[in-house]
Amino acid sequence: MRARRWLEVGVALLVLAAGLHGLAFFELHRLEPTPALTELPLAVSLAAWLLVLSFLALQLRLRTRGLAVLVAPAAFLGTVFAAFSAAAPGSGEAGSALWSHLHVLLASGGLALLGVAGAAGALYLIHHRALKQHRVGVRSALPSLENLDRANALASALGFLLLSLGVVTGVLWVETREGRLWPGGLHANATLAVWALYAALTARRLAAKQGARQTALGATAGFALLLVAVIGVGVLR
Repeated sequence: MRARRWLEVGVALLVLAAGLHGLAFFELHRLEPTPALTELPLAVSLAAWLLVLSFLALQLRLRTRGLAVLVAPAAFLGTVFAAFSAAAPGSGEAGSALWSHLHVLLASGGLALLGVAGAAGALYLIHHRALKQHRVGVRSALPSLENLDRANALASALGFLLLSLGVVTGVLWVETREGRLWPGGLHANATLAVWALYAALTARRLAAKQGARQTALGATAGFALLLVAVIGVGVLR
């Protein structure tokens, strides 16, 4: 991270990887039958791809290339998990494909943006501690605290919006498929609990009742809990 040239190379490689990942999703739609996005490995792969796209889009507004040090390994692990966990293509979701695909797209987009917010929060905490300990080398390699806080705020707001829409479309999907509004179960209940946590954090942020450090800590811890609720519980089912 201290060598700008290598950091620029890393970001360029992420651009290339995102392009290849997008082509892979395009190729999936040529399979017969087309795999359903509701399968956990594909949903994780989609979230990893959107994570990188969200990070790259953020570079158009803020100088936060240093986030690549967390975004790239996370995207790699998500992609590897999807590649080695993929099951045989299923038959899809008859009669509710619209809501199921919207749910996965919106929820994955929310997960990706909240992942960027979590990464920005983690680097903010690292940078803040380095300032207190007067560690000049670490500080020079990290984005500024102001940029990290802005990245956290922007990604958190958009991520919470998409996650909320993902919950709504998930409810509509369950209603069209099963005739009830809430599926119940550990996965759905854990996701709703984390959504409520993010709602509280967002409300406190909008009301300016917490500082930047507390916001960074909330974004980091919230994303860790979201991973457990969405992916961890899904693996154990």
